[in-house]
Amino acid sequence: MNFEAQRAGDLPRHVAIIMDGNGRWAHERSLPRSAGHRQGVEALRRTVRAAIEIGIEYLTIYSFSSENWSRPLSEVNFLLSLLRRFIRQDVAEIHSAGVRIRVIGEREGIDPDIALMIEECEQLTAANTAMTLIVAFNYGGRQELARAARQIARSVASGELDAAAIDAEMIDHHLYLSDIPDPDLLIRTGGEQRLSNFLLWQCAYTEFVFVHDYWPDFTKESLQKAVSAFQSRDRRFGGIKAKVL
Repeated sequence: MNFEAQRAGDLPRHVAIIMDGNGRWAHERSLPRSAGHRQGVEALRRTVRAAIEIGIEYLTIYSFSSENWSRPLSEVNFLLSLLRRFIRQDVAEIHSAGVRIRVIGEREGIDPDIALMIEECEQLTAANTAMTLIVAFNYGGRQELARAARQIARSVASGELDAAAIDAEMIDHHLYLSDIPDPDLLIRTGGEQRLSNFLLWQCAYTEFVFVHDYWPDFTKESLQKAVSAFQSRDRRFGGIKAKVL
């Protein structure tokens, strides 16, 4: 968590995306919500390819939140079927492109076949280095922080850790992405401007770009525009901009 000022024009190493607007995209076309989710998968395929071409090192996508279980059962089942299909049909191509896959989120209670698929695709792609694709599935930022707090509390209760030694670095160490740089850029599609319980800790100094287009309409050009907007900003992490002489 060592913050260093980032110059304008630098490429973001880590881009996170809240893929929002599938349902509204479908509604405006008098289509079922499932049609929007299908087109959302196509947008994901385009975005993964575009991120590799642009040179992004880490791409994190918010695929299914802890709160999404409250949606109608038919929609939840359809989303899970899309996840299964994506793993079966797309992981081989992603692997051949040299992309490593990581999945973050709670795995307790999810369908055993999905848990097995996740484990297999992580193992298959573990040595890849072209880019890391991080899929947030059954994920919530508050839940992640509570999980870290429980782990630290157990260490304190057992006497392994002095409570006075707890600091931000220690909390960070207990989070899912402790070995990966925090997101430089977060993109949210669909016109909404909120985090929706996504990477709450990691986005402390992240630059936000909110895109009006719904996720199914997101393209390589959309990603390039967001990256360009990021590159126009000076990131100082609470410091003062260096004086130009």
